[in-house]
Amino acid sequence: MTGSGSLSSPLCTWIVAACMSVTCAKESKYALSPPSSTTGNRSRRRKAAAAAALKCNSNNKYNNYSSGMGGGGPSLQGLVSSCLAFEPCSHYYASNGLLRSNRKLRRLHPPALSGQAMAVAVQPTKEVETKKKPHTKQKRVVVTGLGVVSPLGHEPDVFYNNLLEGVSGVSQIEAFDCAQFSTRIAGEIKSISTDGWVSPKLAKRMDKFMLYMLIAGKKALADGGITEDMMDELNKAKCGVLIGSAMGGMKVFNDAIEALRISYKKVNPFCVPFATTNMGSAMLAMDLGWMGPNYSISTACATGNFCILNAANHIIRGEADVMLCGGSDSAIIPIGGLGGFVACRALSQRNDDPTRASRPWDMNRDGFVMGEGAGVLLLEELEHAKKRGANIYAEFLGGSFTCDAYHMTEPRPDEKALAQSGVSKEDVNYINAHATSTPAGDLKEYNALMHCFGRNSGLRVNSTKSMIGHLLGASGAVEAIAAVQAIRTGWVHPNINLENPEQGMDTSVLVGPKKERLDIKAALSNSFGFGGHNSSIIFAPFK
Repeated sequence: MTGSGSLSSPLCTWIVAACMSVTCAKESKYALSPPSSTTGNRSRRRKAAAAAALKCNSNNKYNNYSSGMGGGGPSLQGLVSSCLAFEPCSHYYASNGLLRSNRKLRRLHPPALSGQAMAVAVQPTKEVETKKKPHTKQKRVVVTGLGVVSPLGHEPDVFYNNLLEGVSGVSQIEAFDCAQFSTRIAGEIKSISTDGWVSPKLAKRMDKFMLYMLIAGKKALADGGITEDMMDELNKAKCGVLIGSAMGGMKVFNDAIEALRISYKKVNPFCVPFATTNMGSAMLAMDLGWMGPNYSISTACATGNFCILNAANHIIRGEADVMLCGGSDSAIIPIGGLGGFVACRALSQRNDDPTRASRPWDMNRDGFVMGEGAGVLLLEELEHAKKRGANIYAEFLGGSFTCDAYHMTEPRPDEKALAQSGVSKEDVNYINAHATSTPAGDLKEYNALMHCFGRNSGLRVNSTKSMIGHLLGASGAVEAIAAVQAIRTGWVHPNINLENPEQGMDTSVLVGPKKERLDIKAALSNSFGFGGHNSSIIFAPFK
């Protein structure tokens, strides 16, 4: 053998054979022999090599041969890296034939670790055999805190009490002059105090979606009993934030565009970080010093549900003990939610009677009503919550996502959510529907719900949007809070403005104009977003 090319071919053959022998170790007692030199008694050398190999100690260390072999180097390296390679013992080199065939190889290409030629073990050691992971009981996820910023109040109890009383948060838009628009109403937040939640300097600069998110997130912590002293006791590497937004900082970005018309020097240097959808979640994590999972998801109006389910999965997988999750949006501005949705004729134009504009399932509905706000849930691993003495509001059982491409074999999101949560569909007796007050959407969702749950005894269905409008990326999270509050209080809020239900609907399953008592077994909350993002999540009383 006078060159690397002549060496690589038989050596590659050897390695391939060795890999096969390792894979089939249970079927063959001995590995295939390495290639011998081109002269002499090949049979004797193969027997000597095999005998020497059997004397090798099975505890030899791995030897990753990475030096390459000339023209055959890359393929050789790939083969070696895919095999179980071991450093040879002295008995292996005792074979004279093998020594002669490997002397030149060792001079040309000394192994990187041992100084000796690499050999492949006949059988894998016990340490490298695949071990089955012991079965562990799945971690349970509970809700221990709620934070909300909404057109009906900024405390969970205030917000839900207004819902129970059938109060509407829809009114004339006051933030800007919208006389030119065909829609001039929204679920607008008129005022909110940042004292004690966000520093005045940041509050002045950041977009409202981020402001609402920080306030709701910190209120969820406070509601969950995580004080400043308790924060020091948390393992912050296992505390995460997953709060998303559908629209992000549209106001900040729009202001930067207007400034750019004058000069780039007028552009707010914070316009990019304060406009991107992930920065609210990132700012909250930095403020709290939490170093666990931290990112945002943007799936249009299904954002809140997606974030809640993914946060719960981080806890179930053991990657976090505590997660703040939900959604936030504030897009009631000329260029954003208002102008854009007016252009696609999606909004209600009942400007003279704003409190009656949002009317899911009613025959006279003419589009949805924009809203703004944030909802944040504090999710916690059950044992972690018990250890710190947390007040458990409800248990998160699971959920699911699908795309709009329904066909005969594609289950709907609510059906998949049931399968993943282990809940029988007969146990679901409360549904907080997505129901936005659009002509087509409400009926399609209703038909899907009736297909799955229509025969459930005592089923009650309502829409929080009838009172607060559609909060876009925040809607799923705020409605999840309404579902948890229904479990806590034993009351479900009414459907307001449902005066003439759509023909063919079974109105017996829809909550009437007044709040109703309900012993909830399992509550399902739906959210659907532009792009075909469908999601359902399930909560139940903690037992």
